[in-house]
Amino acid sequence: MDQGEGQLRRVPRYPVSAPASVIPESGTRVDAQVTELSLYGCYLNSLATLPSRTRVLVKIFAADGEYFEANATVIYSGSNVGMGLVFRQVNEQFLEVLRKWLQKAMEQSASEGENPSQEK
Repeated sequence: MDQGEGQLRRVPRYPVSAPASVIPESGTRVDAQVTELSLYGCYLNSLATLPSRTRVLVKIFAADGEYFEANATVIYSGSNVGMGLVFRQVNEQFLEVLRKWLQKAMEQSASEGENPSQEK
């Protein structure tokens, strides 16, 4: 799946909590915590951030050992706060993992009476 950079969110974002690693092309890994996840990207809390437009490999880890990875681009970076990423390419295997996680997050949000956030 090839997804364009700079796309506005068209799908809901769901609250999640999962550790992640962001690896820029320069190779210096940044550890982060995913707080929101959608089909097209995610938001990560991190003390170390990367500049907007940085191309990265993002890996998100589940407690059961399953993981997701995708080529992504930093589209938002708040100094010492976090980063928003848009997924550029997602391998079909990882797309299935992502869809499974989003389904679980959607069901959990519905049972807790929460509404996922969407951009205008």
